[in-house]
Amino acid sequence: MVSAVVLAAGAATRFGSPKQLLLLPYVLAGLQAAPVDEVVIVSGAYEIPDDDTLDLEGARVVSCPDWAEGPGASLRCGLAALDPSAESALIVLADGPYIDPRAIERVLAHRDQADFVAATYDGTRSHPAVIARSLWDRIPNDGGRELEALLIPCQDLIPPGDIDTPDLARDL
Repeated sequence: MVSAVVLAAGAATRFGSPKQLLLLPYVLAGLQAAPVDEVVIVSGAYEIPDDDTLDLEGARVVSCPDWAEGPGASLRCGLAALDPSAESALIVLADGPYIDPRAIERVLAHRDQADFVAATYDGTRSHPAVIARSLWDRIPNDGGRELEALLIPCQDLIPPGDIDTPDLARDL
């Protein structure tokens, strides 16, 4: 089983509104096109509606009351909500609407080679990433940034994006 966590708990202060609601459909479409069986979306600062307002493509939403402690707190909430049989978790960000299913397939193909695997684009470490269950109880508050990773080149693909301001979302 391939389980995914979508981190969507942040306050989006630079964006000025809940960008998660705008960008999640793009992220979920990328996950739908990849070999992913389970998707958990972590909400925090804003509620992600679990109704017909937003098509969640079968994903479950979990609320993280400790989201303000940092992305690691949100990640821990998402990991705790995954199916108990999951041996690793694919991690993507809700503000990365250009996530390429081929990048997901690449990092997943290397999940047995390291406890933490991350895509790189022109030498910059990014998402998607895969975290083995053996690391789940050691996620620091900053998320996976401090964890040593096996880096998988994805420079031939478009990076997932990091939409932090409304002007960056105009092309969607």
